[in-house]
Amino acid sequence: MSIAYSHNAQAEPCFDNVQSAYNYLLQQEKLELQARTQMGVNINRANEGELTSLNGIGSSKAQAIILYREMFGPFKTIDELAKVKGIGAKTIEKNRARLQVQD
Repeated sequence: MSIAYSHNAQAEPCFDNVQSAYNYLLQQEKLELQARTQMGVNINRANEGELTSLNGIGSSKAQAIILYREMFGPFKTIDELAKVKGIGAKTIEKNRARLQVQD
């Protein structure tokens, strides 16, 4: 009898075939993406990974947001995000429901 240990805190289910395992992984990925897209992002505290979860924000724009924050201090409004090079009103509007400016 062999015992498999998972490095995760939660035990992973066992599957009787590859297709079931694949479907499970797809579902987990879908749930994770859904959680990320529903979660609010505080642009005054978010790290690069959190910022890149926003629609239209890649690594370079996320770094530009962080740099702007470091140079000019925290954002006072969501619309102030448009002062960051490469971020326009359309990007802000696509993400407005998720954006926050808490200190």
